[in-house]
Amino acid sequence: MLPQAELSPITTPRADVLVLDALTRYMAQCGARPGSRLPPERELAEKLGVSRNTVREALKRWEALGIISRRKGSGTFLQVELGENDSFLSLRFKNDSANMLHALEVRRIIESECCVLAAQRASHDDLADIERCLIEMERVHLAIGSAGAEDWAFHSSIYRAAHNPLLLQMLNGIYDSLHAFFESPPEQALFSDSFPLHRQLFDAIRQRDAQAARTLCHQILDITERDMKDVINAVR
Repeated sequence: MLPQAELSPITTPRADVLVLDALTRYMAQCGARPGSRLPPERELAEKLGVSRNTVREALKRWEALGIISRRKGSGTFLQVELGENDSFLSLRFKNDSANMLHALEVRRIIESECCVLAAQRASHDDLADIERCLIEMERVHLAIGSAGAEDWAFHSSIYRAAHNPLLLQMLNGIYDSLHAFFESPPEQALFSDSFPLHRQLFDAIRQRDAQAARTLCHQILDITERDMKDVINAVR
């Protein structure tokens, strides 16, 4: 049996999301409209400098949202309007709004109580880990205006500090839905208004103020919900 060790969350941005964000900009700049045919996977892979498998997996995510359709023997076709300011996240909000709002409800239920448990249970090492993630998130955010991967790492450190292994297993099961909230590119600056609240949340956890931690978590997620609904309503 392998010795006990901890696996930390991977914070590198997903390659397929980067591919889709680049493809969104390209298609919008080309003036693509619903019905436009996408370049072949081979061509996309060469231009983006990634493998065909990465392109294929990325397009599967678009297909699942109804953003593209594939016709055997004919190619891949765009099904929705794209703007240069769109990203995988904003397109997901627009095309999967009901599920994304449901995912936010689940995140609110889980995360607010994780913050309470972290305030009650976090060890000295846990607090050091949360603060390290916070400092890195602040550094990247101040440098480029957004820090999705680092923000995910910060929230993940709070989940771990709750010290509930069953909770971590459950979070792993809904990883894709929760992680989607952290896939916004810098130029969109979604949820950036919540940036200052993250340090206040850490301070509440460090001070063992469970009620303040819960309140601040809800305030952060209120901003997330507001920005989500702004994106969704912009196309109605």
